[in-house]
Amino acid sequence: MQISTSEFRKGLKVLVDGEPYVIVDFQHVKPGKGGAFVRTRIKSLITGNVLDVTFRSGEKLELLELEEKKMQYLYREGTRYYFMDQETYDQVFIEEASLKEATNFLTEGLVITVSFYKGNPIGVELPNFVDLRVVKTEPGIRGDTAQSATKPATLETGYTLQVPLFVNEGDIVKIDTRTGEYIERVMK
Repeated sequence: MQISTSEFRKGLKVLVDGEPYVIVDFQHVKPGKGGAFVRTRIKSLITGNVLDVTFRSGEKLELLELEEKKMQYLYREGTRYYFMDQETYDQVFIEEASLKEATNFLTEGLVITVSFYKGNPIGVELPNFVDLRVVKTEPGIRGDTAQSATKPATLETGYTLQVPLFVNEGDIVKIDTRTGEYIERVMK
């Protein structure tokens, strides 16, 4: 399926020179002389490289058709992360480099969406929030009640972030996977 430059929007996945990209940003430009064009910033779904590309107004691109599957994270072996298809129970692995910052939030049993291009996994979409256990942090100092005081905490995945002083080792905290920030302490 083809898509015109007038239909561009952020997050749209397209094929450029046979490689899958996602549109990060775009701007329609109509100069005083000459034809209109679209300045576009695109990110490769395979390598992660970001390119600035200019398209003539009205130019058509191939819309990328990805297969998306719900998969459950099973385990890690070296730099490979193994996932199981929720419907067929097939297992696939994705290299750590392809997962990028998603590795900070993966815990056994977490169900995520995996995108496949030509049968190969090329990206993952995490839930917006995950609950993770704090494995290392300094104890809060009694009487230190400054409103926005924070301290570093290491989570069960090895990810380190800033949390409020009242969070202790063993607590479970809700994390926003889009920003990597602490949201709240979870009572379980």
